[in-house]
Amino acid sequence: MQESVSVLLSEEELDDKIREMGAQISRDYAGRQVHLICVLKGGTFFMCELAKRITIPVSIDFMSVSSYGNDTVSTGIVRIIKDLDKPIEGKDVIVVEDIIDTGRTLSYLLKVLKDRKPNSIKLATMLDKPDRRVVDDVNVDYTGFNIPDEFVVGYGLDYAERYRNLPYIGVLHFSE
Repeated sequence: MQESVSVLLSEEELDDKIREMGAQISRDYAGRQVHLICVLKGGTFFMCELAKRITIPVSIDFMSVSSYGNDTVSTGIVRIIKDLDKPIEGKDVIVVEDIIDTGRTLSYLLKVLKDRKPNSIKLATMLDKPDRRVVDDVNVDYTGFNIPDEFVVGYGLDYAERYRNLPYIGVLHFSE
C-alpha cells in the first residue's frame, strides 16, 4: 500500500495561530504562572512553540497516554504510559494536546488530573475534530483549528511513528 501526504495547514498558518493562542493565554493568566502538561508524543512540537509565545511564567511537565497503538482508529482503551514528575496541587494547569478526536482519552485524563487538586485546569489543542466527539465532558478552552474527519500527520502527529517531523499538518492518503 502506498502512502502520500497533502498539506492541510502550512507551517506559517500554524505559527500564526500558536502566536495568537500564546497571547490569549498570557492575557487570561496575567499576573500568574501556568503549568503546561504536554501529552506525549504528539503534543511536543505544539507545546514547545506555545510555551515560547506565552509571556508570563511557565512550568512544564509531560504525560504519555495512549489509545491508538499503531492504528489510525482509537482502541477506546486509555493507558497512562508516563505519569507526571511533580504534583499539580494548587497549580493553574493547561493540558496541551496535539489533536482531540473522540475525546475519550482527554475525558479520562482530565478526570485523573482533577483528582490531583489543581487550582484550575484548562485544555489547549492545536487541532480539534468536534464532529467525531463521543463524550460530552471535554471542553476545549484554546483551539488552534477545527479540522475535518481526516487522518492527519506532521507537526508531531504520526502514523506508526512516522511523519512527526513534517513542519506542516497534512492529510495521510493510502492507495494501492
